[in-house]
Amino acid sequence: MKICIILGTRPEIIKMSPIIRECERQKLDYFIIHTNQHYSEKLDRIFFEQLELPKPKYNLDIGSGTHAEQTGKALIEIEKVLIKGKPDIVLVEGDTNTVLAGALAATKLHIKVGHVEAGLRSYDREMPEEINRVLTDHCSDFLFAPTKKAKEILIKEGISKKKIFVTGNTIVDAVYQNIKLAKKKSKILKKLNLKEEKYFLLTCHRQENVDKKERLRGILDGLNLLYKKFTLSIIYPIHPRTKKRIKEFRLKIPEGTKLIEPVGYLDFLQLEANAKLVLTDSGGIQEEACILKVPCVTLRDNTERPETLEARSNILAGTNPEKILKEVETMLSKKRNWGNPFGGGGSGRKIVKIILKN
Repeated sequence: MKICIILGTRPEIIKMSPIIRECERQKLDYFIIHTNQHYSEKLDRIFFEQLELPKPKYNLDIGSGTHAEQTGKALIEIEKVLIKGKPDIVLVEGDTNTVLAGALAATKLHIKVGHVEAGLRSYDREMPEEINRVLTDHCSDFLFAPTKKAKEILIKEGISKKKIFVTGNTIVDAVYQNIKLAKKKSKILKKLNLKEEKYFLLTCHRQENVDKKERLRGILDGLNLLYKKFTLSIIYPIHPRTKKRIKEFRLKIPEGTKLIEPVGYLDFLQLEANAKLVLTDSGGIQEEACILKVPCVTLRDNTERPETLEARSNILAGTNPEKILKEVETMLSKKRNWGNPFGGGGSGRKIVKIILKN
């Protein structure tokens, strides 16, 4: 059995890390392809080093471009590696262009595909991620659903129950494995002169938010209202794409919002765990905040993580400034006593066991 793990972005590195560690622990025959979809070799290298993961065997340097360019380049280069490496199964995680390219390349070469975090749906076809996750699910041989709700979605779409395995989410493993390491190694709170629960943390990078002037302006105006109401700093590790759009749209960063460069996973985990509240348009951060018992307000009109809404760790605010303020007030009034719907850890081990057994 030879396993190929394909990833291309930092969230994929994080969520695949428990599976990689399990492959290492069992001394399995496996290799990693990194498409470098995030095109920041320095940051990605730091992620592998901080998480104490082996370096990828192949770095494809796909970089940025339109969705067609990025997916097409990845498809071409991944195919070359798969023909050379001859794996028995390819594992992909999530909903990026790398995921779709990896699944398509493997399927057309008659290599089995395992989709980690299968069955997530926002039902918003304007999101490129939604297209990627639907197509990947329907060409996968093993669908590792994080929750029973995700399994039900897959069954309703006509996917055979025999292919679906409820494993919990590897993000739980990643958070549990790394939060102690973050407390020990990260000095980010001291560096930024922050105190526990005395700041908000923001991430905002999704295309449907940052590429639309009115939505991006709504978010920035919402941050302004938050600072006026709570006088707490809003820490924002800003994505290069967002910085570019703010400049193009001639928008202003509001008072109280502190821009910082993107940080490594351990630093981000420490920022997240100690924030009074997280504002985000990221699916993975909705999950992490839930696990860490930090209130979350999602700057979107929908989410493919409805479990966080049901657990009441998260609420949808969209991009209307007044609604953002209102939902922040709602979340801050709640006790942090919700349950974690994504499993108790051990998902990486379960996934590897299923692959070896089948």
